[in-house]
Amino acid sequence: MDRAELDASAVSMPAAGAVPLVIEIFWSPAAGELREQRLSLPAGSTLRQALLASQWFEPSAIDRLKAGIWGRVKPLDTPLRELDRVEVYRPLTVDPKEARRQRYKDTGRRIVTRHRPLGRKA
Repeated sequence: MDRAELDASAVSMPAAGAVPLVIEIFWSPAAGELREQRLSLPAGSTLRQALLASQWFEPSAIDRLKAGIWGRVKPLDTPLRELDRVEVYRPLTVDPKEARRQRYKDTGRRIVTRHRPLGRKA
């Protein structure tokens, strides 16, 4: 555990007598880089409070973030549950359809999925 994680866990410790809520938070600030952190928060904590407790983001920037729980974008006032996976999403740099078109143009090969093999229409 590095210094930032130790500081975050000290800030996010629950009050005496409260049952702690353990969550994991994931963020990829750049392609190929993944940060993850386990936090212990007071019961009833929200997505916004988890982002603040991580200390990865400026408090003023949190309202502009797109975040979710288990792969689904959620509002920042969403209450968290035990063992939730909080994810912070980066904005797309390229439209996925345009990226597929460009790969096809470069390689000349169709992209085949297991749901729709070449030449068959389901």
